[in-house]
Amino acid sequence: MGVFRSAWQVVRDFRRAYLALNVMYYVLVVLAMMYVALVNPALQEQLMGDVEQALTEGPLATVGGAYLGGNVVAAAVLTFLVNLFAGSVLYVTVPSLIVPFAGIPLGAYRAVLWGLLLAPTTRELALVMIPHSLTLLLEGQAYVLAIFAAYVHGLAFLWPRSVGLSSHREGYVAGLKMAARVYVLVVILLAAAAVYEALEVVAMVRLGSGLG
Repeated sequence: MGVFRSAWQVVRDFRRAYLALNVMYYVLVVLAMMYVALVNPALQEQLMGDVEQALTEGPLATVGGAYLGGNVVAAAVLTFLVNLFAGSVLYVTVPSLIVPFAGIPLGAYRAVLWGLLLAPTTRELALVMIPHSLTLLLEGQAYVLAIFAAYVHGLAFLWPRSVGLSSHREGYVAGLKMAARVYVLVVILLAAAAVYEALEVVAMVRLGSGLG
């Protein structure tokens, strides 16, 4: 619990930035949904085709196989690992350690892609999104927190006085430590999302194939 409180304290210390990043993320999701639903529905079909190909032939084929095979444990573990390392650490955090605040525009791009992919443009998609909304809430918060971790690291590095330090080197290290503390929350949320998503998607696959 001490580790959790320490992580949450970072959020509280920079709560305005955390709230602003939440607004940014979800507004972009909604705007992208509106765009693909009202202006360019063909774009969603194209993106879904790309995702389906990645889950069957591309680097995520192992994950797709776990879902199609009904292996809930494997699906949950693989989903968690992909979302944590590929979706958060490598996509948002590592670039931000090289270019401060890089995780913010990268995270914004992720939000736009989510909206384009997940807009309930058909009755079938709308029905799917009802149970899937909890997955989106949990994963979305995890990604917002990953973006937030990039923010606090960049802030401490470029403006070390804002965190009570005097040099950029000290700020870089302190920002890295704060980001690591925030990642405790990222890990918790992604783990919960992976378990729920595995149960949800495997159940839908079984129902769709008549095995449920």
